Amino acid sequence: MKKNVMVLVFLCAIFFSAKAQEISNNAIGVRISEGFSGVAPEISYQKKVRTNKRLELNLKLQNSINDLEFVGLYEWVWNIKNNFNWYAGPGIGFRDFSRFPIFLTGVIGVEYNFTSPLLLSIDYRPETNRSNLLNANLGFSLKYQF
Repeated sequence: MKKNVMVLVFLCAIFFSAKAQEISNNAIGVRISEGFSGVAPEISYQKKVRTNKRLELNLKLQNSINDLEFVGLYEWVWNIKNNFNWYAGPGIGFRDFSRFPIFLTGVIGVEYNFTSPLLLSIDYRPETNRSNLLNANLGFSLKYQF
């Protein structure tokens, strides 16, 4: 009996560690980031494209409907250790309030994949601003994976 319990614990440990190295098919949540007008929340959605690649879509509303920002990112995800991953990739965005509404962006970040369906991450996303100079955008995310 004791041997069976040890085997069961071992198999569960393998299952959970193997799952931590995969990215989920979908994740939705909130990203809190700095913007042109200060801190602003974003609705964030991630969709798995391949084994270690995903598409991320973010929608930010800063002050009013005129300050709408939409960003699409293509990300590569690599496992660091256990439940930690890092990710990076290029992107493109659209700002409703800008003279040049389309801008280029990218992302680099680190995430922690809990054994529950929660995903916590911090990332850096440089964006071209209204003057086509780089704007630093640091964000924290909490997402639900399904």
